[in-house]
Amino acid sequence: MQFSQLRTASPEPQGTLSTALPSSPQLHPLRRSALKPLPLISMGKILGVVNQKGGVGKTTTAINLAACLAIEGLRVLLVDCDPQANASSGLGFQRDDNRRSVYDLLVGDCTADQVILPTELESLSLIPGSNHLTGANIELANADDRAVRLRNALETVRDTLDLIILDCPPALNLLTLNVLAAAETLIVPMQAEYFALEGVSELISTLERVRASVNPGLIIEGVLLTMYDDRTNLAQQVTETLREYFRERLYKAVIPRNIRLAEAPSHGKPVALYDSRSRGTEAYFELATEFLVRNKMESPRGVQRKAAAATAAKRETKVRFWPYS
Repeated sequence: MQFSQLRTASPEPQGTLSTALPSSPQLHPLRRSALKPLPLISMGKILGVVNQKGGVGKTTTAINLAACLAIEGLRVLLVDCDPQANASSGLGFQRDDNRRSVYDLLVGDCTADQVILPTELESLSLIPGSNHLTGANIELANADDRAVRLRNALETVRDTLDLIILDCPPALNLLTLNVLAAAETLIVPMQAEYFALEGVSELISTLERVRASVNPGLIIEGVLLTMYDDRTNLAQQVTETLREYFRERLYKAVIPRNIRLAEAPSHGKPVALYDSRSRGTEAYFELATEFLVRNKMESPRGVQRKAAAATAAKRETKVRFWPYS
């Protein structure tokens, strides 16, 4: 199907994302709930980075948004819920099956404070992932509280943090369900491509089921365009379609294709530490700033900058004329 067909396959106004989605009443409650005002949470907000489609920049976004917010002074915990543990290696922690991980939280072998690891950034900590998470889908299948294990485990530490970011695996399984049950809001990274629009339909259906069963307050924080190339007509058309459907929930910040952003994980660093002047670094700081504004949060660094600006504004430059008195 051509993109032009996608945009005209419905009697609704052209350009709306609903033309790309199956006609279903399930879309209407999500449309309202996804666009309602974000809940104001002063401490310990839990944010999921979610998309059932792989290769769209979920882990890259989780790592770099967490790092940028930590550099701004927020106390951030990144939780790697993917058996591939890419968020862990992206912060310098190589695979170690003997190390405690999210798996130990889910099966109840330890508490959250026993598994948290410090990172290179003082305000950023990590609960690592593990290959053992693959087995958690089977081991917890018959547990009555299998969907809320992660939410319950994080309750013990959330009051000591400003933000908890959950990196979700690219699959719809028990791990993803735990992320959706624990999160209060979601960021959905996606590429500006046709198949990404098809994935939105699946995501909407999943969110509706989760809202109806284990997490009625779950809403979409925002949709983030990643690996973006604005030189293509398709990217611009998909962006327009997403903006007309998600409106203010589509982030103004856009993550471009950037070689430094791709190289940073191999060095075990977020891009802000790997190359502070790269386009990828600038883009994720723009996202972090927009995230703070949307949530009416102010970072410690932001407070310092405001105080410095106010001090500078109060200084009066006195002009002296000859002869000086």
